[in-house]
Amino acid sequence: MEIGIVGLGRMGANIARRLMRGGHSVVAFDISADAVAALARAGATGADSLAGLAVALKPPRTVWLMLPAGKITEQTIGELARHLSAGDTLIDGGNTFYKDDVRRAEELRAKAIHYIDVGTSGGVWGLERGYCMMIGGEKDAVDRLDPIFAVLAPGAGTIAKTDNREGRDPRVENGYLHAGPAGAGHFVKMIHNGIEYGLMQAYAEGFDILRARGAASLADRYDFDLADIAEVWRRGSVISSWLLDLTASALAKHKNLETFTGYVEDSGEGRWTVQAAIEEAIPANVLSAALYERFRSRIERDFADRLLSAMRNEFGGHVEGGPSSSGNRP
Repeated sequence: MEIGIVGLGRMGANIARRLMRGGHSVVAFDISADAVAALARAGATGADSLAGLAVALKPPRTVWLMLPAGKITEQTIGELARHLSAGDTLIDGGNTFYKDDVRRAEELRAKAIHYIDVGTSGGVWGLERGYCMMIGGEKDAVDRLDPIFAVLAPGAGTIAKTDNREGRDPRVENGYLHAGPAGAGHFVKMIHNGIEYGLMQAYAEGFDILRARGAASLADRYDFDLADIAEVWRRGSVISSWLLDLTASALAKHKNLETFTGYVEDSGEGRWTVQAAIEEAIPANVLSAALYERFRSRIERDFADRLLSAMRNEFGGHVEGGPSSSGNRP
């Protein structure tokens, strides 16, 4: 199939490359001419504007946006809509607030343009590992683009099949899910990221307790090797996970995480998860506390915060923001 990709950052460029590896044709645009040129050298057709991208695609067009949530995505959708026609499809693969998806789908429906929201997980590793995708939109539009999603997804791999799944959607076993109508994909991804906050916080606090046990003031002190503990937990432990794999990698590279300040950003999904919990009157004690800990890290920071920053860097290539040193404690 042919698809346009707008936004060639860490994930957008790799999504385009994975699609080309899978035999699909890509027309690419980014405000950075260098990013477009780099992808053109890999086999994509470069475009120098959104209008040029639309012209280069054959109807019915499909355009995938991979941009930061908010104003830039809103503006790009508005401009693209002027260049698209009835029957075309616009996909937002970023971390957009699901209520914005519902509104956009309704606005584009008036022009007979299909809108699909895709919660995309995989970070900087997606080119090789594939992307777990949670998809929202009209069934016919989603089904038509199944060859795109199938190539981007990780596939079944070596994960054992879950018992009692007979008759259920087989696509989920390959790493992608049609979650429901517009907004459903990003809602599921929002909760995914809220859970991610909680898991990361639990690992960070646990390793901080282990590290602090070496304090000279304690009668029963232990000088634990955190990298070795992370490594042994990866193998057969009930708390093994990809996040733990990345934690082990970070600790092996940086024993004291000295390259991180511990200033931990949040990209919005944790806040939206807590807001959804409030709307539904669902207690979300762990997820709320994990979000508030990120706020606290911007005032006073410790080893657990540095480990959170290290994990974010490992899975998403996220670079710390904010003050560089004030507020740190050992």
